Amino acid sequence: MEALLLSVHVLAGILFVGPAAVAVSLFPRFAPVVEGAGGVEVPAGRAARRPGERNVGVARLLHRITRGYGIAALVVPVVGIALALVQGRMGEVWITVAMVLTAVAGGILALQIAPRQRDALATPGDGRQLRRLGMLAGVFNLLWAVVVVLMIVRPGSDYS
Repeated sequence: MEALLLSVHVLAGILFVGPAAVAVSLFPRFAPVVEGAGGVEVPAGRAARRPGERNVGVARLLHRITRGYGIAALVVPVVGIALALVQGRMGEVWITVAMVLTAVAGGILALQIAPRQRDALATPGDGRQLRRLGMLAGVFNLLWAVVVVLMIVRPGSDYS
C-alpha cells in the first residue's frame, strides 16, 4: 500500500503541480497589456513585440491550465497525508512544515494567482499587475521547491 501511495503522490506532483507551476510562470509573458502603457519596459535594442508574446489565446490557455491542474493537484496533499498516516509519520516536523507550505502555495494559487490571471484577461493593464503575478509565480514555485527538498532530505526524520 505504501508503494502505491508513494507512487501516486510523486506522479501527481510531477503531472499536476509541474504543469501548473509552468503555466503560472509563463502567463505574465503572454497576458495582454494596454499598448503604450507606461508600466511596460522594453530593453534597448529589442522590438516592442517578439513573435509569440502577448498572445491572449495563449494566456487564456495558460489560465485554464493553472485552474485545471491546480485543482487536480489537490491529489498531491491528500495522498501525501494518507501516506504519512499509513507510515505513522504525521507527527514528524518535516511533514508538518511540508503540509503548511503546501497549504500556503495552494492558497496563493487559489486566492491570488488564478483570480489575478482572470482579471488580467478581462481588463488588460499597464504591466504592473503582470509583474505582481510574476512575483507571485516565483513565490509559488519556490514554496513547491522547498516542499520537494523536504520530501527528499526529511530533516529530523528517523527514517533512513
